[in-house]
Amino acid sequence: MKVAVLGSNGQLGSDVCAAFLRNGDQVIGLTHSDIEVTSPSAVNAVLTASMPEFIVNTAAMHHVDKCEADPLAAFQGNAMGAKYVAQWAQQAGATIAYVSTDYVFDGKKGAPYLEIDAAVPLNTYGITKLAGENYTAAIAPKHFVLRVSAIYGHQPCRAKGGLNFVEMMLKLSRERDELRVVDDEFVSPTPTAQIAEQLVALSRSTHYGLYHATTEGSCSWYEFADEIFRATGTKIRLEKARPGEFPAKVLRPKYSVLENHALKAAQLNVFTDWRDGLEGYLRART
Repeated sequence: MKVAVLGSNGQLGSDVCAAFLRNGDQVIGLTHSDIEVTSPSAVNAVLTASMPEFIVNTAAMHHVDKCEADPLAAFQGNAMGAKYVAQWAQQAGATIAYVSTDYVFDGKKGAPYLEIDAAVPLNTYGITKLAGENYTAAIAPKHFVLRVSAIYGHQPCRAKGGLNFVEMMLKLSRERDELRVVDDEFVSPTPTAQIAEQLVALSRSTHYGLYHATTEGSCSWYEFADEIFRATGTKIRLEKARPGEFPAKVLRPKYSVLENHALKAAQLNVFTDWRDGLEGYLRART
């Protein structure tokens, strides 16, 4: 299968390319310098030149603070970009996978979110990604929309200063005697390698639609940090941050745990427990 990966040099996109290559597919990696998703003419020209059968759209403006500061740019990148790619896929008869986010929810449910739960974003990033979901689903009949959560991979994350949460915790542990981490925000930390394998599995399926795609189980950021240090044998004094100790500039959901209900119903779920995901990441890191 000929697969185009938009955002191929990103934290997720790099692992997606690697997973499809291991599967024997022909991969066309497209970075921002190769394709400008906010330009319909550029999208049409680049995709028509390569004619992929399956498109993975990981291209996004995902720095939450910058999205809030420039909502027009966020909408252009996350929503209109998704629209243009979906339009090309619809016209070409290709399948598209759009990668979205847990930030489409407000976190007030307090229990794992299902695909049928109402999406109520708290910030511009979530709003624009939800718009991208809707454009993709409305335009391209053969589509997969994947919501992911708290992702981390080996490729540096530009939106987070080049360090994912795991690497940031390990870096800080080398520089400090004590760390304080919030214990009132809950997620399902998910390695990008597992998301990439899930995309490969979906590419061989015709079960189109919306999917939550995260590791099993959940934890607070404090619990995640504690497991990182336990798994790596790192000795450091880890404390729970006081409520409001690290105020965010932009509202974020306090609870954004997702349940992979649709993947399990289709018998397509490849995800393991979040602790196993971390161990796999750490093994590949050494």
